Amino acid sequence: MPDQESTPSQEAKLHFLDYWRVIRLRLPIITLVFLLVVVTAGVTTYFLPRQYQSNVIIEVEQNEQKIRIFTEGYQGGMGMDPRFATTQFQIIQRKEMLYPVIDTLDLVRRWSEDGIRSKEQAYFRLRNMIDVREVRNTNLLQISVESTDPQEASDLANTIAQEYQRKRIDEQQKVLSRSLATLEDEVSKQRAKVQQAAEEMGRIRTELGITDLNPDSLEDPLQAQDKVLLDQEALVNEARVRTSTLRTKYQQIEKLSGDDLMRSLPTLEIQDQTIMQILPQYQESSSELARAMQSGLGARHPQILSLKAKTDTYRQQLSNQVSSIRRTLAANLDITEKSLATMEEQLEKSRLQQREAKTRNSEYARAKNDYIQAKKVLEAAELRLSTETMQRSMPMNPARIWEKAEPASFPSKPKVLLNMALAVVVGLIVGVGLAFFLEYLDTSVKTMEDVENYLQVPVLAVVPKDIQLLMEHPEATADAEAYRILRTNVEFNRHSPDANTITFVSGGAGEGKSTTLANLAYTFAQGGYNTLVVDADLRRPTQHRIFGVDGDRGLTDFLTTDIDLEDVIQTLSLPNLFILPSGKLPFDAVGILNSQRMMDLIAQVKNRFDVVFFDSPPILGVSDASVLARAVDLTVVVVQHRRFPRAMLQRVKQAVINVGGNILGVVLNNVDVRQDQYYEYYTNYYSYYRRPTAEGESLSKKGDGSGKTASADRKATHAGHSDDY
Repeated sequence: MPDQESTPSQEAKLHFLDYWRVIRLRLPIITLVFLLVVVTAGVTTYFLPRQYQSNVIIEVEQNEQKIRIFTEGYQGGMGMDPRFATTQFQIIQRKEMLYPVIDTLDLVRRWSEDGIRSKEQAYFRLRNMIDVREVRNTNLLQISVESTDPQEASDLANTIAQEYQRKRIDEQQKVLSRSLATLEDEVSKQRAKVQQAAEEMGRIRTELGITDLNPDSLEDPLQAQDKVLLDQEALVNEARVRTSTLRTKYQQIEKLSGDDLMRSLPTLEIQDQTIMQILPQYQESSSELARAMQSGLGARHPQILSLKAKTDTYRQQLSNQVSSIRRTLAANLDITEKSLATMEEQLEKSRLQQREAKTRNSEYARAKNDYIQAKKVLEAAELRLSTETMQRSMPMNPARIWEKAEPASFPSKPKVLLNMALAVVVGLIVGVGLAFFLEYLDTSVKTMEDVENYLQVPVLAVVPKDIQLLMEHPEATADAEAYRILRTNVEFNRHSPDANTITFVSGGAGEGKSTTLANLAYTFAQGGYNTLVVDADLRRPTQHRIFGVDGDRGLTDFLTTDIDLEDVIQTLSLPNLFILPSGKLPFDAVGILNSQRMMDLIAQVKNRFDVVFFDSPPILGVSDASVLARAVDLTVVVVQHRRFPRAMLQRVKQAVINVGGNILGVVLNNVDVRQDQYYEYYTNYYSYYRRPTAEGESLSKKGDGSGKTASADRKATHAGHSDDY
């Protein structure tokens, strides 16, 4: 599980390193493009004319408002129209606004030196100098003017603002004038309506004989009669209450008699002075009589008789007075009932008259209401007309200048810092983009995967750039390790020890084929193998120069004459290493290589040496290499890193296969590990070849593991062998 989790991160890391490798590889192009863009931007910025900017701040209010009769002030939309500011931007840049500015400042004459001959040309130039913006979340507009002359920019900005302000005021005045004219017309029409309503109301009042003491009031002329009727109804109600009260008292008195009646008189609220005087005396006399009889006095006792006579006298007086009260109540009840009947009759008559009057007055009430309403509208319209007329005389300022323009002290354009910052960003983007575009277009061999995917053969070794000739530096160096790896892979990849004749081919000239062969042969010889180098490149032989021998006598002599092989093979000062130079260059190289004599030579050297290396010309250029690939046991393809297209690999492989050759593998040559960090893993053996100095430091610049493989003197040595091989 941990390995599975680490895989995505490793892939992402490699992906990033691929990008970084491309950047490092194409760094000169990126740097060149970056410098070109930055320098171009700097030069352009330097020669651009200096522009000075002046700004004016104006507060604007909407004035597309109409006067209304029944509202205060001016009525417009609900809040600021979101399109208002954009509309003002366009208005400020129109000819109707800028032509007066051109005339005021005489810009046609002032700009005549710049080729301006007409007002329209001046307008287009002025419009390009203007920038109008809205100050966020406010009613403020900023008018900016740019010019090479700071005073001119200031004058233009102020004049535009003043002209805009004047136009807005004129426009407001026109709107008010139109609105007031409309209002005056409406007032005149309303006066006519009021006059017509008044005449109609008078006509109806006269026809119906209605008396209206206040015709200009909403008060109903029948309101007084209604009040009288209400008063009558109140009086009738009071009479009904009185009658009901008297009837109740009378009925109670009729039901009671004797002592019960006399005791109930206060309850019935009958206030009679005689009864109030006699009743207490009667009650006291009755009490004395009762006490006397209880004391044991007889009925014939003088005191009892006296008290009885006194009590009877009081009773008779009370009875006579109650009868008088009863007669009085009966008389009052009769009078009240008759009065109530009369009042109710009169009330009914009044109600009937009131209903008739209201029926007759309804038409008049309608006409009066129409008159009063029309009069109110007229009064409101006249008041609004008076108010708006006064407001028109007051100063209006729909566009207020809050900040006037002043000549700028410093230019606003070009913006040096911004331009250079953009140039840096654009330069980096363009440079990196061009680098990746070139990388995309580059179809050369870049990685070992390219070789293995296109050829389906293994990579035997990765040889770093600037490798030296090993025989010139016999001491142990890191350069030799790449060829030791190659020697090991050759040994283990050939199918049998008898397959010991190997030719080196390449798709094109200059891929390092001959140098690779020479160093590998030297490495095999150091390993104890009897090694023979055959320079079979009969077009441009190089092995004799590499090993420092005479090349006038060699392979061509053996193939064209009947001499022994020992006569042309030369022994080198290096142990176990022999060379067969090319000899004199023949006219028909293919003919002598594709001969029985050549086959005999291969058979002899195959038995006499442990390993034989045949140098050959590029396989795609001439047919010599194809002949050799068919004749020898194995073929090694040398491919120079980042030089030829990948499609060439297919053609090289096909050329070998077509003649029956056997490809052992590929040597990826001349890899710049300083740029292609992908290969550092395959060349980290340099860290093992440090030779300590007295101070403990390395004498070789290749000992740091970075893949730097050649010092200045080695490069000079190798320059003599920079080749077509």
